[in-house]
Amino acid sequence: MKSMMQDHAEDALVRAAQKGSVQAFTELARLHQEKIYHAVFGLTRSHTDADDLTQETLMTAYRSLKRFRRKCSFYTWLYRIGINLTLNHLKRTKRERGNKLLDERIALGGAPRGEVSSPERDSLNRELQVKIRDALDALPLAYRAAFNLVVTEGMTHGQAGYILGCSENTVSWRIHKARKMLQASLRPYLEEERDEL
Repeated sequence: MKSMMQDHAEDALVRAAQKGSVQAFTELARLHQEKIYHAVFGLTRSHTDADDLTQETLMTAYRSLKRFRRKCSFYTWLYRIGINLTLNHLKRTKRERGNKLLDERIALGGAPRGEVSSPERDSLNRELQVKIRDALDALPLAYRAAFNLVVTEGMTHGQAGYILGCSENTVSWRIHKARKMLQASLRPYLEEERDEL
C-alpha cells in the first residue's frame, strides 16, 4: 500500500515537473539523487566523477523531461540516463588516457615520464624512438602535420587549424586517424617491449 502511494506521489511530481514546476523536479531529484550517485560510483569508483555525472544526469533529465512517456518508472528512466552518460564517460576517459600515453611517448621520444633508467631500458627506448620516428614519417602529410602541431608543439586544435588552413574539426579528425595509424604500427613493438620487461 505504501509503495502504491509513493508511486502515485511520484507520478504527480513527474506530471507537475513536465508542466514546468521546478519545485516538483527538485523534489524528484532529491528523492533519486543518492541512488543515482551510488549506481554511477559503482562504475567509476571516483567520487568526483560520480558527483559530476549525477549532476549531468539530473540536468539531462530536466531538459528531456517532456519526452518522458511513463512507460517505465521515473527512476528507471533516470537510471538509464545516468548509466548511459557514465558508460560514455568511461569510454571517453579510457580513449583519452590511451591517447595521452601514446602522445607522451611520442613527444618525449619514447620514454614515459618517471621511468627508471637502466642500460636495457635505454636501449629499448632508443629502438622505440626509431620506431616512433618511422611511424610518424609513414603518416600521410596532412595527418602528420596536424599531429605534430598539436602533440609535439602543444598547440590547440584551433591554432593548428588556422595554420593548416582547415577547420578545428578537421584537425581533430586528422589527429584521431593519425593516432589510430600510430597505434596500429607501434602496437607490436610496444607489446614486445612490455613482454621483455
